[in-house]
Amino acid sequence: MKAEHTRSLDVNRLHREGCLRTGYWGGWQWTRDGERVANIGLRSTPEGLRLTYRVRSSGDDWKEAEYTVPLAWSPCTKGGSRPYFLFPGVRAGRHCGRRVAKLYSGGRYFLCRHCYRLVYQSQAETPYDRLLRRRDKLRLSMGGEAGSSNPFPSRRKGQWQRTHDAQIRRLIDLEIEADDALVYWFGRKFPGLSIDDALR
Repeated sequence: MKAEHTRSLDVNRLHREGCLRTGYWGGWQWTRDGERVANIGLRSTPEGLRLTYRVRSSGDDWKEAEYTVPLAWSPCTKGGSRPYFLFPGVRAGRHCGRRVAKLYSGGRYFLCRHCYRLVYQSQAETPYDRLLRRRDKLRLSMGGEAGSSNPFPSRRKGQWQRTHDAQIRRLIDLEIEADDALVYWFGRKFPGLSIDDALR
C-alpha cells in the first residue's frame, strides 16, 4: 500500500492550525473534490492528542475508536520547538516508540508508516520512472509540457540565456539517462531480446 493512498495526520500542519494547544477541542476532515469523505475528533490534553473517530472494515458495523497519541517536542536551533507524534503502537509484539511527523489510517488505528509498512509512490518507482518524473518536473517548471514528444520549453521573458541553456542541457541529460535506464531494465527483464527486436 502506498502512503499517498491513505488518510494521514500531519503533526506540523495540526500545530500550525492550533490543534495542539492544550485545551483545544475540535476536529479535522478530509475532502475529495470539495466533498467531505471522512472526519476525526481532536482534543489536545497534557497527555497528548486524543483521537476520536468511527471506523469500519470489510463491511462490518461501525466501531468507535478513541485513544491518545503522546506528543514529543524537540527544540529548534533558532528558538521554539517542533512537535512529533510519539507513537505508542505495538508491531510484531514490540513497542514502536518512534517519533514521527505523520500517522496513517491503514486500518483500525492511525499508525506510523513503518508499522503499516507503507511506502511512498516514489519508493516504488523504477529508476526509469524516477528519471521521467524528474524530467517532467523540470519541463513544467520551465513553463513547458511534460513528455519528450513535446518541444523544449522556450526561454521565458527576463530569464538569462545561460540559465535557460543550462536547463536545456539538464533536460537532454535526463532524457539520455532515462533511455539508458530503460535499456538496462529491458535487458534484465527480457535477456537476449533487444528493444529494437521487440518493437518490430
